Amino acid sequence: MNAKETLNLISKQWCNLADLQKLTGLGKNSALKLKNEIKIDLMNKGYLLPSKLLPMNEVVSYLKININYLQKMAKEINN
Repeated sequence: MNAKETLNLISKQWCNLADLQKLTGLGKNSALKLKNEIKIDLMNKGYLLPSKLLPMNEVVSYLKININYLQKMAKEINN
């Protein structure tokens, strides 16, 4: 997945398991474990979450995705 595709994916409001798999490159079982980890962390912070979804901004933060770098790379690809 290139920078533009990643930016397009993280522009969504909610992250599902398939999105998490794409972002991390993990298989289904590993991504499910990570999703549950993030969900527990968010619930401990007081978040109320819809089933099977995580807020994308929290996933980006948890995975430490550098949005500025992705934007720079996507711009370079277009030029």
